[in-house]
Amino acid sequence: MAGALSDVLGEVLVAADGEEVAVSALAARGGSLLKLWNKYRVSNIPSLIFIDASTGKVVCRNGLLVIRDDPEGLEFPWGPKPFSEVVAGPLLRNNGQTLDSSALEGSHVGVYFSAHWCPPCRSLTRVLVESYRKIKEAGQKFEILFVSADRSEDSFNQYFSEMPWVAVPYADEARRSRLNRLYGIQGIPTLIVLDSKGDVITRQGRVEVLNDIECREFPWHPKPVLELTDSNAVQLNEGPCLVLFVDSEDDGESEAAKQLIQPIAEKIIAKYKAKDEEAPLLFFVAGEDDMTDSLRDYTNLPEAAPLLTILDMSARAKYVMDVEEITPEIVEAFVSDFLADKLKPEPI
Repeated sequence: MAGALSDVLGEVLVAADGEEVAVSALAARGGSLLKLWNKYRVSNIPSLIFIDASTGKVVCRNGLLVIRDDPEGLEFPWGPKPFSEVVAGPLLRNNGQTLDSSALEGSHVGVYFSAHWCPPCRSLTRVLVESYRKIKEAGQKFEILFVSADRSEDSFNQYFSEMPWVAVPYADEARRSRLNRLYGIQGIPTLIVLDSKGDVITRQGRVEVLNDIECREFPWHPKPVLELTDSNAVQLNEGPCLVLFVDSEDDGESEAAKQLIQPIAEKIIAKYKAKDEEAPLLFFVAGEDDMTDSLRDYTNLPEAAPLLTILDMSARAKYVMDVEEITPEIVEAFVSDFLADKLKPEPI
């Protein structure tokens, strides 16, 4: 089972040119470097992020695309633009009809970065087609915009023929690139869900679609605390994660664990949202299943339950609080000490 989780988390980071870089090599370069990787959620290399030095806020996550698309710096300082401005222009349907991007106004929009050559993309597309149908049949104003990463127009046409939504024309490479830049896309498939004003609801649309097959929770506003599942385990690789292991198949116990840590998660999320920053921790509850067993094996955690941990896969580090009873005070102190760099990590 540990091997299966290794496949989810990955042992290497893959550069754009295909070069593989062992994550363990990064750990050897020091904690400060890993803090930067975690802070900016870097998952691929090379990666170039532009930051406003006066505020420390991210201006653009896809700097490599910026310097490719704007080598003369005419659009400097490359700050984010509204979705409506970036997407402006004609869109396609797979029957050859066109419509103006203004038709998206007033609807929730899923911006879908995908390609036919990518097997996980094709798998997600099959599920997403059904989700799209269910949401539309429920009377919701929802559209999906396909932004292709296909390698040829023929491949794009073949793939797009399976989709009931709209797409940026394949020939409009500049607009496709601007959308990649806008959302800092580092891998596919990625589904960004926007509200009717064009603001991001979630960047984890892929996970939400797979976890909510009946689309009961659309438009998938983020939850402060997630239950660890096969489909969202990939998020463990996006930065430090607090994971409370309850090791119980009882839904009531898992729900009680969520309620215990939710106020702390909400407090942390609100604090960083006020600074227009992503929270430095994701929060999970892990029940008793194969994924939990795999995660314990992979990270060499004790079998105790309940068990409070913070797992940092990029740093190959773990922080463990093994006590008989987990209380809100213990969780809050554990999180505060982690954020203040007061905890001593153990190797994974």
